[in-house]
Amino acid sequence: MRVFVTGASGWIGSAVVPELIGAGHQVVGLARSEASAAALTAAGAEVYPGTLDDLDSLRSAAAESDGVIHLAFKHDRAFSGDFQGAADADRRAVETIGEALAGSGRPFVIASGILGIAPGRVGTEEDARPGQGMAHLNAGPRTRLATAHLTLSLASRDVRSSVVRLPPTVHGEGDNGFMATLVSIARANGASGYIGDGTNRWPAVHRLDAAHLFRLALEKASAGSVLHAVADEGVPIRAIAEVIGRHLDLPVVAIPPEGSGEHFNWLAGFLAIDGPASSALTRELMGWQPTLPGLIDDLDKGHYFDTPTA
Repeated sequence: MRVFVTGASGWIGSAVVPELIGAGHQVVGLARSEASAAALTAAGAEVYPGTLDDLDSLRSAAAESDGVIHLAFKHDRAFSGDFQGAADADRRAVETIGEALAGSGRPFVIASGILGIAPGRVGTEEDARPGQGMAHLNAGPRTRLATAHLTLSLASRDVRSSVVRLPPTVHGEGDNGFMATLVSIARANGASGYIGDGTNRWPAVHRLDAAHLFRLALEKASAGSVLHAVADEGVPIRAIAEVIGRHLDLPVVAIPPEGSGEHFNWLAGFLAIDGPASSALTRELMGWQPTLPGLIDDLDKGHYFDTPTA
């Protein structure tokens, strides 16, 4: 297939592109900079210049493809405090691509989030489906969930749409996301912290395992599928803090909930969530089996603690 990939040079996209090419697909990657274009060319992909806001480019590239994987999200904007703006841009992109694919029967796979779909219990692929209340989510996350629901609804318009929900940490060497941020916060504060008793849990997956699931979804997910890219069902935050403390030779401390914002900054709200999740249905439907190290083992490899160079 000729596959159009947004976010193709990003953290997950840079693993999805070689996964697709290795399976014999032709990849066309959206590139918003010369650096992204160079990375895609080096990986063996064709470059399609444009940005997530360039809706005409998205429409044309999708129309010319045999399928689309949408991975791009304005994480920098979200992490700077404007999650709603990032979610709105994502919604417009999905609407545009969906319109271009309507009536074609072609696959359209998007990345979505898993954290918060079933607070306090193990979430499944059946949770947070269209029609189920999500009043506990803030406006931005609700918008992103609504975008996932929009994608699923495209099945009624002859699009083989599917949603791959990702854990809050998609880990691996080179990760600059939540785990790298926790390491930086521990260094800055002189202590590796967790909130409360630290028993709240996060699901996790290695990015190469996630990339494999995106390919499987493109190739064979049925229309309207929700899939979970989850290897570790729920890793206690305290266990993560203990690994970080051990590698940095720092004390591991409990941070009271009322002081979590000062210690963890913007990450505090995410870090307090208890959001384990299962991928049992995904494994059964797709034959997907994670093979890469789990989060704790990956942290123990040491690459998250390499001293940054100037």
